[in-house]
Amino acid sequence: MSEMKKTIITVVGKDAVGIIAKVSTYLASNKINILDINQTITGGYFNMMMIVESDEVHKTFPDMAAELEQIGEEIGMKIQAQHEEIFEMMHRI
Repeated sequence: MSEMKKTIITVVGKDAVGIIAKVSTYLASNKINILDINQTITGGYFNMMMIVESDEVHKTFPDMAAELEQIGEEIGMKIQAQHEEIFEMMHRI
């Protein structure tokens, strides 16, 4: 498998217990390292952005993104993974 570049993971939805634990557990079980994490709760809504990477990922990026999206559906959140380059291009001013 080719080296995973930095990935931006965003998690948004109504706040609930265990969101960070659920996402972090998935990442750890897939040998994906969290480089940076920022989360806020505003008006009862949870918003988290993580920057992650790994050279030991045994899954394709689309598989990882789909699995994270599925976890989001299970916990009532919207989880999206994007390659860092795409995220940066989309958010240029």
